[in-house]
Amino acid sequence: MSGYVSSAGFSPLKPLGRSFSWQVGAVVLGTMLLAASSYVEVPLKPVPVTMQTLAVALVGALYGWRLGAITITAWLAQGAMGLPVLAGGAAGAHHFVGPTAGYLFAFPVAGAVAGWLAERGWNGHRVVLAFLGQLISNLLCLVLGAAWLALLVGPDLAITSGVMPFLVGALLKAVTGAAILGVATRGTLRKRSG
Repeated sequence: MSGYVSSAGFSPLKPLGRSFSWQVGAVVLGTMLLAASSYVEVPLKPVPVTMQTLAVALVGALYGWRLGAITITAWLAQGAMGLPVLAGGAAGAHHFVGPTAGYLFAFPVAGAVAGWLAERGWNGHRVVLAFLGQLISNLLCLVLGAAWLALLVGPDLAITSGVMPFLVGALLKAVTGAAILGVATRGTLRKRSG
């Protein structure tokens, strides 16, 4: 896999140039992380609060835009095929046409954006930029998800039930994601210098 990598490095995982078997393993581990994040849930209607957007943004930032999008798409495919990997252990293709469909389809895009930004230096080497990259990824999920929800319930209700309750969470998830990226990067740098 070739592509732009910033002079500040990209990811402590160094996914670019890894073997095919390593990348397959990364996809498997990534889908497991995404599935686990789906079980951390506060059940709101019509859209629950989960840790999925944190995991989506992290997978993108750690894996890069290509491998991140592939991993997130593989996870969604598992859910569509009936594996209990979506919010609260939900499964089935019907979730991809219901109120949460826009959020689900936004995940690969949001992860790819986080990865694309990370490849350009918005990563653990620059924590403020990492925070902004994580926040953009989270907000992109909300905007795209609410756009679909607006078709079902109208724009006003989509904003009040599909965006507003999640804004503080998006901010906190972005802080958490940037902190994780910073710690992972520092740990990798220590190993190299030690």
